[in-house]
Amino acid sequence: MANMISPAELAARLEEGQRLLGLDVGEKTIGVALSDALLMSATPMHTIRRQKFSADAAELLELAKRENVAAFVIGHPLNMDGTAGPRAQSVRAFARNLASLSDIPVVLWDERLSTAGVERTLLDADVSRARRAEVVDKLAASWILQGLLDHLRQLRAQRTEPEEPDTPTDRATRDS
Repeated sequence: MANMISPAELAARLEEGQRLLGLDVGEKTIGVALSDALLMSATPMHTIRRQKFSADAAELLELAKRENVAAFVIGHPLNMDGTAGPRAQSVRAFARNLASLSDIPVVLWDERLSTAGVERTLLDADVSRARRAEVVDKLAASWILQGLLDHLRQLRAQRTEPEEPDTPTDRATRDS
């Protein structure tokens, strides 16, 4: 599992101009989203109709190569109490298998409520049931990826925040 990394490890590895590929892995489909090169926003791309793992992986690896992808961000469908059920175990197996095929690292990102959030947004926008079915997976992938992008932005901000100047009060507290 050397290619399975944490969001913090990903933040340390990212180079300028690299992008991230977000995946919402379901039983029948894989929603795909791509970040911009500034790692600010996620854009839904398309939905892959699942075939054999080798065909799905080949398509994802080709897309990653073409788009200068630094990592795959895969939605981790944990239960509401944080435990891993059968779907989470299946997604972890998919992630491990994908990670074993290339040097591109894989990050699992908690996706609880991503599909529900997307569905709610589409319902609020009065999108038809047929259209929702067409777009929900790629929009969920975008939701997942945007969550990680926002987290990475917070990590970068924490690293670049200047420390408060050492005041006389700080010195007195420290020296006592």
